[in-house]
Amino acid sequence: MIMDSMDPSRAFVRNVKRLIVKVGTAVVTRGDGRLALGRLGALCEQLKQLNSGGYEVILVTSGAVGLGRQRLRYRRVANSSFADLQNPHNGFDGKACAAVGQSSLMALYDTMFSQLDVTSSQLLVTDGVFRDKGFRQQLSDTVTSLLDLRVIPIFNENDAVSDRKAPYQDSSGIFWDNDSLAGLLAMELKADLLVLLSDVEGLYSGPPNDPKSKLIHTYVKEKHQGEITFGDKSRLGRGGMTAKVNAATCAADAGIPVVITSGKATDNILKVLQGERIGTLFHQDAHLWTLVGDQVGAREMAVAARECSRRLQALEAHERRKILLDIADALEANISVIMAENEADVAAAEESGYETSLVSRLALEPKKICALAESVRKLAEMEEPVGRALSRTELADGLILEKRSCPLGVILVIFESRPDALVQIASLAIRSGNGLLLKGGKEAKRSNAILHQVICSAIPDTVGDKLIGLVISREEIPDLLKLDDVIDLVIPRGSNMLVSKVKSSTKIPVLGHADGICHVYVDKSANMDMAKRILHDAKTDYPAACNSMETLIVHKDLLSNGGLNELIFDLQREAVTLYGGPRASSLLNIAEACSLHHEYSSMACTIEIVDDVFAAIDHIHQYGSAHTDCIITEDTEVAEIFLQQVDSAAVFHNASTRFCDGSRFGFGAEVGISTSRIHARGPVGIEGLLTIRWVLRGRGQVVDGGNGVTFTHKDLPLDS
Repeated sequence: MIMDSMDPSRAFVRNVKRLIVKVGTAVVTRGDGRLALGRLGALCEQLKQLNSGGYEVILVTSGAVGLGRQRLRYRRVANSSFADLQNPHNGFDGKACAAVGQSSLMALYDTMFSQLDVTSSQLLVTDGVFRDKGFRQQLSDTVTSLLDLRVIPIFNENDAVSDRKAPYQDSSGIFWDNDSLAGLLAMELKADLLVLLSDVEGLYSGPPNDPKSKLIHTYVKEKHQGEITFGDKSRLGRGGMTAKVNAATCAADAGIPVVITSGKATDNILKVLQGERIGTLFHQDAHLWTLVGDQVGAREMAVAARECSRRLQALEAHERRKILLDIADALEANISVIMAENEADVAAAEESGYETSLVSRLALEPKKICALAESVRKLAEMEEPVGRALSRTELADGLILEKRSCPLGVILVIFESRPDALVQIASLAIRSGNGLLLKGGKEAKRSNAILHQVICSAIPDTVGDKLIGLVISREEIPDLLKLDDVIDLVIPRGSNMLVSKVKSSTKIPVLGHADGICHVYVDKSANMDMAKRILHDAKTDYPAACNSMETLIVHKDLLSNGGLNELIFDLQREAVTLYGGPRASSLLNIAEACSLHHEYSSMACTIEIVDDVFAAIDHIHQYGSAHTDCIITEDTEVAEIFLQQVDSAAVFHNASTRFCDGSRFGFGAEVGISTSRIHARGPVGIEGLLTIRWVLRGRGQVVDGGNGVTFTHKDLPLDS
């Protein structure tokens, strides 16, 4: 289990009043050397929010030399003849660039802060002046006066008059770049926190672009100093990660917590002060903490799951079946404990103001736990899926090729809200011989933890309880998504945003669906009593489910014959809130839906009126999510048109969309519903967690350039 180390390592944020933020050149500028105005704007907005919230904020900024070089380059081009452009001059003097860039950079900060009703001030320093005790005292007094006036002091090394030689090979002195200046100021001005903003998420065990590199959440000098391989230095500035680590180590040794994190995100400073575990923390007490998260890293967890899965596969079929039966018994034996933890989650979610639909998905009941146990038993009694012969072919005399089912390997499932999903997914993984990593939503952390504990208690030592890993901290997810050499499949179950973010963050194959926008089309020939029953079930049986009806489409004839009024009356009687598409809202005088591509996950749905089945199909293709769509009609010809032409994972005729479920399909359970077209589609049960391997049995045959055997390619029965 990867535990969240926030309690011991991030508690210092409660006592932060004065903080120093250092922004690096790679954050201030874009890849082409121009200023990154969007990032600077987001930085200023964060500092404004902190300033207004009572924090004393000091900014140390880089970027003057780069900005000055850009301005001088533009001026030279503007004033050059064509002949001059054919013979470019050498680079600009760095100190001249600094002199030009400092005023421009400060003017930019002043403009941005002024728009936010914040006053800023400039303080240029060189390392030599810090040798003067009187200067240091005056600096402290001046900064204190500015902070009392809610002014944000902005520091920068005065490179224009620095006596060090370009290209800054002389690193002697009190500080030698803006990173070390920030560390020095943190000590001189008695800051409570130093935040160093970089162009990466924090300090990695190796170059950040190396898939094997791992983000170090807490830097322990005794552990990490000799293990880390640094990447390139800053592309524009003098620092880079080596300079940041040196500055952070010095400040942390002096008792000032330091966090290195990305300045490209729009709210990372705020997240640090909220206690979130982002970036890399440097703290003088770090060596005293027991960081489970660092002891059991993402890679180690995934590798352990793979090793356990291989031991699971080596068991006899009846031994794997017994594990599932033991899990079912353990679930029923621990109902009271599970309910206590789940009730605590539900109470916390309600107190936090979570939506009713989320709280509904979160809640467990004793009968639901018993139903989960029964589904696990049903899964155990199903035909053995692992090692099953799918085909047998005689390639040549005495040379037999078999296609056999086998586990995928290690699966990462990221899911939100529903703790019952953990039981289904874990039991499917065990039945299919896979290792499993699970990341549930924070709102279900107690429920997930107790369910994980109960399930793992039933896994024998011959397999190992690391077969199923529970990831507690969401900060581990980026590391897991980089492990395409260890993790074989990612299944995100949740919001569109979650699925999209996972897909854009990994090279690992992703299986799942982003939305559950299910349609029911009531044709003109529909049996109205049947239609009412189906609509009632599809919408009200479990509104938060991804297979509940979100849009009702009706044939235009039902408007004139009174059928639509009957359907509307029945839905409204069940307290379903109705919104109309453009046509329905006008004809029925109801509020127009905010979008026809909308998943309510509650007692609400959209209604739209169409001319015929072809218009209904077009509507579904344009606004649906290719999940589950249904037609209610007595016209078999129209039904076949719908079933053949609607391009969704599941299409139904005269049956509720709620039937789209792995358990109801007879799979025992499901890991999710896939709207993908590759590998698995619809409810994903055991078959979706298996792949194939080829087994060839011979008698010493060789190819010999195609002359070694006479090929027969004869299909053989599976049981021969």
